[in-house]
Amino acid sequence: MLDQAYSRRQFLGLAGGLASIVGLGLVGCGGSNAADTAKGSVAAESVSGEVTYDGASSFQALVEAAAEKFMDANPDVSISGSGNGSGKGLTAVAAGTVTIGNSDVFAETKLEADQVKNLVDHEVAVVGMGPVVSKNVTVDDLSLEQLKGIFSGQITNWKEVGGDDATIVVLNRKAGSGTRATFEAAVFGDEAVDFKGDAELDKSGDVQTQMGSTDNAISYLDFSHFDDSKFNAIKVEGVEPKSKNVTDDSFKIWATEHMYCAKDADDATKAFLKFMLSDDVQGKLVEEQGFIPVSAMKVVKDASGKVSAK
Repeated sequence: MLDQAYSRRQFLGLAGGLASIVGLGLVGCGGSNAADTAKGSVAAESVSGEVTYDGASSFQALVEAAAEKFMDANPDVSISGSGNGSGKGLTAVAAGTVTIGNSDVFAETKLEADQVKNLVDHEVAVVGMGPVVSKNVTVDDLSLEQLKGIFSGQITNWKEVGGDDATIVVLNRKAGSGTRATFEAAVFGDEAVDFKGDAELDKSGDVQTQMGSTDNAISYLDFSHFDDSKFNAIKVEGVEPKSKNVTDDSFKIWATEHMYCAKDADDATKAFLKFMLSDDVQGKLVEEQGFIPVSAMKVVKDASGKVSAK
């Protein structure tokens, strides 16, 4: 999975007249519930144009995989983007410098109200996120209170949480990261925290790399970036970091993945977002990429973080 800028060639020539897509229809940039929108195969008119995005690196690989499929069927559309964090993605789409802003958090938590009112939210998936530790760390379960102590700098040695006598190396994400915001909301609630740790990293891929080469470290990642060859994902409050445990909120650290566009988005952007909510993506690609379809959730979370039954 790539965290750097992503682009793909446009196919021209004979393929140009063959554009059609599953679940596509050039409707307005609206509708946030994938379960309500994914309807099966619908013929579409040919579309053309350039779609650009920025935002959360946590589900950039899902967007890239969907973009490949979309461009294969719509050769006159070019889709490219980067994963520079939810805050930057939301700021960029509000400013009109990209056509889609990808985010782990609701736009209301990052933007002013007058900016939010001009955007339309598309909830494309749910992602679990959890703590990961270096391969040499013997701790395999931490409570939320212990995580709070570690990520506030109050707990500094692994022996304080049942591990070996070794200084804890805290690898954090930079401010503006939706993954960081989701993790801190679950661990700290409304309590403000400004602890930076030993390093603040830009992207999920950076965390993967650093965790794989650092002893005694702890960080956090979305489930799709877990890699047990480099580090260990651990339990929280005795609950395994598994998708099935996210669906009913047994595992508490999770977020809805949002793709925002402007209300007056161009046809290519509308068409791609419609495709993200189609059966082609929701019925197969979402789970293949390590995410949870919105339709599989038994609970919902609002912009304030409140969880309630569907």
